[in-house]
Amino acid sequence: MRTDKSDPHYGSMSIAGVLALCVLFSLAFAMAQTKTPSAGAVPQFEDVSKQAGLTTSHISTAEQHYIIESMSGGIALFDCDDDGRLDIAMVNGSTVEHYRDGGDPLITLYHQDEDLKFSNITQSAGLKRKGWGMGIAVADFDNDGKLDIFVTGFGGNALYRGLGNCKFEDVTDKAGVRGSGFMTGAAWADYDRDGYVDLFVARYVHLDMNKLPEFGSNEEFCRYKGILVQCGPWGMEGESDLLYHNRGDGTFEEVSKKAGVDDPRHRYGLGAVWGDYDNDGWPDLYVANDAGPNFLYHNKHDGTFEEVGLLTGTALSADGQELGSMGVDFGDYKHEGRLSVFVTNFTDQPNNLYHNLGSQGFIDEGWASKTGQPSFPYVKWGTGFVDFSNNGWLDIFVANGHVYPQVDAIPSGVKYRQPMQLFRNLRDGTFEDISAASGLTQIPLACRRGAAFGDVNNDGNLDTAILNVGEPPTLLINRSKNGNHRVLFKLIGTKSNRAAIGARVTIRAAGVKQFNEVHGGGSYLSQNDLRLHFGLGTAKKMESVEIRWPSGKVETLENLAADAIYTIVEGSGIRSTTPLPPPAGGAMNGALPPAAAAKRQQPCCSPSPWAGVRTTGGFCRWSRRVEVGATARPAAPRSALFHGPHPSSSERF
Repeated sequence: MRTDKSDPHYGSMSIAGVLALCVLFSLAFAMAQTKTPSAGAVPQFEDVSKQAGLTTSHISTAEQHYIIESMSGGIALFDCDDDGRLDIAMVNGSTVEHYRDGGDPLITLYHQDEDLKFSNITQSAGLKRKGWGMGIAVADFDNDGKLDIFVTGFGGNALYRGLGNCKFEDVTDKAGVRGSGFMTGAAWADYDRDGYVDLFVARYVHLDMNKLPEFGSNEEFCRYKGILVQCGPWGMEGESDLLYHNRGDGTFEEVSKKAGVDDPRHRYGLGAVWGDYDNDGWPDLYVANDAGPNFLYHNKHDGTFEEVGLLTGTALSADGQELGSMGVDFGDYKHEGRLSVFVTNFTDQPNNLYHNLGSQGFIDEGWASKTGQPSFPYVKWGTGFVDFSNNGWLDIFVANGHVYPQVDAIPSGVKYRQPMQLFRNLRDGTFEDISAASGLTQIPLACRRGAAFGDVNNDGNLDTAILNVGEPPTLLINRSKNGNHRVLFKLIGTKSNRAAIGARVTIRAAGVKQFNEVHGGGSYLSQNDLRLHFGLGTAKKMESVEIRWPSGKVETLENLAADAIYTIVEGSGIRSTTPLPPPAGGAMNGALPPAAAAKRQQPCCSPSPWAGVRTTGGFCRWSRRVEVGATARPAAPRSALFHGPHPSSSERF
């Protein structure tokens, strides 16, 4: 292990000189952090779908005469057997004919057998329920340490309880979450902080499979630019939304009306995501509605919510228009310590970038951010705030695809199959379209829906899985080689829900503060890797890592090395450290070889109310556990930190 040597001239510099150097360094660092990224920072993507073995096609018709045929579906990146490698679950879709005959299996599950080689294990995994799959979200609803899969669908959902080793048990009916109607987006969160995740399910239009509206039958609602198309959603009746409260015994109670999230006006619900937009320690809920105002439900800390979309400026566009919203994500793209919202919309509409101004609400900067213009002609779906370059700044990815195959007959219009888009964060509130420079425009066009993000090959770069309507999925591996450092955190709750859904990690590295939260569902009907990823730029370590667990407990670690995957357990600190490969062009710092890492991870004695974790130097670092109260209050104070031995114990290897 490298150690620092004493400076023989220590103490010879004046205080004024030290201060002057500090000021100069701070100015130089600030300039470096705000300058426009260089061309070398553009991430590069490789389509490995075929060689990876992702060959099963999503099920759909070519004509798509009915609205139900154009809305599926979602895709998930998660580790179904806890072997450290991400697996892929894809919603299958169906057709009217198939559904009337019993439907198709709701999802396909691919296991990653070795690096970027997948096998279809759907049948052996026990994922046999049939229907018309729409969306997917992952959590550990019973806190047994094994991830569970929830799949939304038309006519019925499915809840698959994880048994370990990628085996699942269908507990849909026992749990009471089958539901009814046209169910789309799903998102998990422990909204009442009782230690068990609850489940929100958005519903779309009311549809009778035996009385489907005839293709092109209504001149007002079944036409698009003069051509005959499927009918809806305009002119169709919507449906209410659902909220399932986890009783903690394997069953759920539907409480949407009691909680105030049932949508009594029956908007057309699609994407949904939970996040703490006001930093009060409680998860709030955003719902993207097609052809209507979007919802932002503020958590009132008593099991109920207040819908504040219009009051906060997150319901409509900047000019007050109701848009056709599809996908959604939360992210702090300006390093302001607040979650902003990105929403994807229908063709001839900009995407919304609702910038969080704190107590002043939100302002839609879709046009001002320069993400609106390039995306305007497309139909936009799966999306995410993602740092693809590991530079510490969130970029925006968007998957596109039309709902009407018939648009291909319009000579001058956009087509049914559309390109993906990537917007690079320019660090000044605006973004640059780098879709071509990143290689995305070289990927064959497709009609895409859900998109999920995660480090599929554990190289420290975030990759993307995308669902393609009527085709096999796309897996894009991020081949960026820019020398930037990075880190991932896998969190395990104890008092909190086991998968740590809703946990917030805040890091400080080289003077820059970043944070993110663990989401159980988001994008468009999809599920991201539950591990939180941070790009660190040139920083080789993090000065501090603060974890605010869903239970309200706050724990802080200091001086963690970059370029590693840390598994952290609530109340116990770092359980394991897996070094990442050295970043191309940069040396790995402090991510120890496995044997040394194991030695460093021996637990510290943790007498209440203290939490002891090993620092990278091998010492126990003691942090007083801090609880965020059950009522709104300012951000929790930083933990009281003590370096060296605890007053009642002293230990080092």
